[in-house]
Amino acid sequence: MALTQTLTPWDRMRSHWAAPTWLRTAHVVTGVPVALLALTVIGALTAVSIVFIWTIVVPLVALPLMFWLLPRLSRLQRGRFAAFLSVEIPAVRRGRGSRNPIKFLYAEIRDPGTWRQLAYHLLAPVIAGIGLFAMLVAWSGALASAVVAAVFWSRDDFGVEGTMVALLALALAVAGPWAARLIASVDEVAAVSLLGPSARDVLVERVESLRESRAEVIDAADAERRRMERDLHDGAQRRLVWLAMNLGMARTTLTDLPEPAAKAIAQAHDEAKLALKELRDLVRGLHPAVLDEQGLDAALSGVAARSPVPVRLTVDVGRRPSPTIEAVAFFVVSEALTNVAKHAKAHEAFVTVRRTGDRLVVEVLDDGGGGADPGEGSGLRGLIQRAGSVDGTLTILSPEGGPTTIRADLPCG
Repeated sequence: MALTQTLTPWDRMRSHWAAPTWLRTAHVVTGVPVALLALTVIGALTAVSIVFIWTIVVPLVALPLMFWLLPRLSRLQRGRFAAFLSVEIPAVRRGRGSRNPIKFLYAEIRDPGTWRQLAYHLLAPVIAGIGLFAMLVAWSGALASAVVAAVFWSRDDFGVEGTMVALLALALAVAGPWAARLIASVDEVAAVSLLGPSARDVLVERVESLRESRAEVIDAADAERRRMERDLHDGAQRRLVWLAMNLGMARTTLTDLPEPAAKAIAQAHDEAKLALKELRDLVRGLHPAVLDEQGLDAALSGVAARSPVPVRLTVDVGRRPSPTIEAVAFFVVSEALTNVAKHAKAHEAFVTVRRTGDRLVVEVLDDGGGGADPGEGSGLRGLIQRAGSVDGTLTILSPEGGPTTIRADLPCG
C-alpha cells in the first residue's frame, strides 16, 4: 500500500471524533482480547527465548517467529480500526524477508518499524484495559445509580438523596460515551503513530516515487529522441539525398547552360551536400540508430572512426544495459571526444567501457594539455548532469599539463 497519509494523528483523531458511541464502545471492548492475544504471543516467545538462550537453537526459532508474527498482529489491529472507526492505517512497505533466520532476525532488529510495532502491542493492553475499566465503571455505575434512584422514587422519599443519586446516574450515563470516545481516540493516536508509517518512511516513499518519476521522464525523453532520429533519417534525410543527387546530375550533365544558371546549380548542390552533412551529424547527436541495433561497441566504434584524434577503444560490457544507460554512456564518450578534438591538443585518446557487477564504467583518457574545467563550459557540465540523471557520477581529473581523465560510473543493474 502506498504511503499517502498526510494527516497527523491528532488531525485523524479529531476527524473521527463523531463516530457512533456503540462503534467506539465495540472498538474498546474488542481491543482487550486482541491486545491480550498479541501480548501473550510476544511474551511467550520472548520468555522461551530467554529461558532456552543457552541452547542457541531455540532463540533462533522463537525470535524470528515472533518478528514474523508481529506484522500479522499489526494487521489484525489495523482491521479493528478500519471496522469500528473507519480509520485506515497504511502499513509500511517492507522488503521481502530473507529465508535465512539469522539474516531475517538481523534485518528485523535493525528495522525501526519493528520496534514501533512492538511498542504498540505492549502499550495496547494498557490502553484497552484502562478503557474497558472506565467504561464498566461508568455504565455499571449509571445503571446502579438509576436503580437506587428508582427505589427512592418508589418509596415516595426521593428528597435530597434521591436527587443526588439521579444526578449521579445521569452524569455516569453521559460519562460512558465520553470515556469510550476518549479511549478510542487515544488508541487511534497511538496506533497511527506506531503502526503507521513514520515521517522517515513517508520521506523514503516520496523519494522513491520521485526517483521512479524521474526515470520515467528520462526514458520518455530518450524514446522521443529515438523517434525524432527515425523521422529525420527516414524523411528529411532521404529527401536531401534525393535533392543532392539530382543537383549533382544536373551539374554534371547540363554543361551548356548559361554561366549564371550553372553557378546557381553548383551552389545549390554544395549547399544541399552541406545541409545533408549537418543533418547526419544532428541525427547522430540525437540518438544513433546503430546504438539500438548493435549496442555500444558498434556505436562507439563509429564515433572513434570519425574522431580527428586517433582513438584506442576497448568495450567489454557483456550483457547489454538498459537503452537509457547505453545512451548516457554513448553521449559521454561522444562529447568527451569532441572536447578532446576541439580543446585538448592531444595526439591520442583512450576509451574504455567495461561492466563491473551492476555498474557500467566509462573512461576517456587523452594525452593533451589538461586544464579542463566544467565551470568554464556547458559541455562538461551537461555530461555531469546527464550522468546524475540516472543516479550515476562523472568525475573529471585534468591537471595543468595533462593528462585528462573523464570517468563516468553508471548503474546498470
